[in-house]
Amino acid sequence: MNALIDHRLRRSWTEEAAGAAPLPARAARWLEQRIGQTAPSAAPTADLPVEIPSPKLAKPAEEALAEVVGAENVLVDAPARLARATGLSYLDLVRRRCPTVDFPVPDAVVLPADPDEVQAVLDVCVRHDVGVVPFGGGTSVVGGVAALRGEKTSVIALDLVRLDALVSLDAESRIAVLQAGVRGPEAERLLAGHGLTLGHVPQSFERATIGGFAATRSAGQASSGYGRFEDMVTGVRLATPRGPWKLGVAPASAAGPDLRQLAIGSEGTLGVITEVALRVRPVPPVRRYEGYALPGWAAGAEAVRDLAQHHALADVTRLSDVDETEVSLALNAGVKTAALRRYLAARGVRRPCFLIVGWEGTAHDVALRRRETARRLKASGAVRVGKALGESWRHGRFAGPRQRDTLLDMGLCVETLETAAYWSNVDELRDDVRAALTAALGKAIIMCHISHAYETGASLYFTVLTARDEADPAGQWQRAKAAACEAIAGLGTISHHHAVGVDHAPYLSAEIGSLGVEVLRAAKSAVDPTGILNPGKLV
Repeated sequence: MNALIDHRLRRSWTEEAAGAAPLPARAARWLEQRIGQTAPSAAPTADLPVEIPSPKLAKPAEEALAEVVGAENVLVDAPARLARATGLSYLDLVRRRCPTVDFPVPDAVVLPADPDEVQAVLDVCVRHDVGVVPFGGGTSVVGGVAALRGEKTSVIALDLVRLDALVSLDAESRIAVLQAGVRGPEAERLLAGHGLTLGHVPQSFERATIGGFAATRSAGQASSGYGRFEDMVTGVRLATPRGPWKLGVAPASAAGPDLRQLAIGSEGTLGVITEVALRVRPVPPVRRYEGYALPGWAAGAEAVRDLAQHHALADVTRLSDVDETEVSLALNAGVKTAALRRYLAARGVRRPCFLIVGWEGTAHDVALRRRETARRLKASGAVRVGKALGESWRHGRFAGPRQRDTLLDMGLCVETLETAAYWSNVDELRDDVRAALTAALGKAIIMCHISHAYETGASLYFTVLTARDEADPAGQWQRAKAAACEAIAGLGTISHHHAVGVDHAPYLSAEIGSLGVEVLRAAKSAVDPTGILNPGKLV
């Protein structure tokens, strides 16, 4: 017997976030001029159901799980299962809007209360040969939380939402231990009570969890100041099919390879992360964000490289190309577009690339670092736009995922992909990916920005807008993404911060070599000999 449930459940980012981000009235007209006529589709309603199969979890396994976490924390109803079936990629959202499209759904949702219960759940799943998909905020855009079962008859979603505590705080060492289910805003609230911050703010911040950040090697928007997430991790606790595993006893060690780095980025395939020990810092008393404009991509990328190689990067350093700058002007109701264009044109910048820079710290520290950044930007030909542009970006930094829901309703295909390369390859990589996407999609807006910069290179983050192919919406993007991935191979990494999941797994061997894949498989075999952990992901 199949179950029918409300299609609205977890169909979009806005279900649990701060509400939809509407577009200004002129945006629809501008988009039509750029990509052509679209076919608006009604937002999903309760009248558009998704059909999902009945659970296949054997009764003995269900009863054993209930003994561990309590019967009320083993959910087999259809809404709970569908809510943890996928992440929030474009393909995930399209599949939820199309009741005829099949996607895997877990047979049960299990909600443990603490690390010991997580370990006990894994012990049960080993005995009953049940697949386990760790689930945090569900923000994966690469299939990382898809309820694949591999060779297993049944699979559960292991939701860590109840692991939501600040476990300990070593104020002297500035190390906080947080449970894996703590979401970004709650982590900041818990730490702020002690005058501290983690400073990790990716675009998924509103929903993603501490465990998810660690499992995917997340990078926050202020990574130039606070570091990537793996830079913050001093220790990690995992539950594995072979038993508990705890790593990290000192700030640095030469006791063999750093196994913390094996656990971080393992995407739930080597263990379930239950606690993370993290470096924290005092809450910055001053935050200053500004905007600059540079005359084209080449000048902008060269300016960012100059900042990185002279150690003058702001904590947030984000360069948009001409197309992304155009879109931000068209879709941002808070920017006085005409006046800004006149201001820039008078200074010789007619096709601007916006650069957002932001500093956080003490007043003295911010002033000192800002002065050096501004000096180098001026020498690079950048035109200062002012605080309004920087603050507009900072306050709207989470609008992108919510705007996507509005764009989907308008009949658009809207999706992102990201990579990173050494400076000598950055321009070629950007050109090749843009060409591959254009060839696959035809008339489309393809935007790119540098989201993270390093002394040796930078990440490139692409956003695509095109009219949705209503006959084959999933295939339309799958072909484009495959073309982009082929263009990336050999020039950059298949993922800078979105992780591997299902989508990037075919390209992993090209990056780390067949021997590297064997090393990962050997590690998995050591901790998960029966292969219950996150089937079909990473390797």
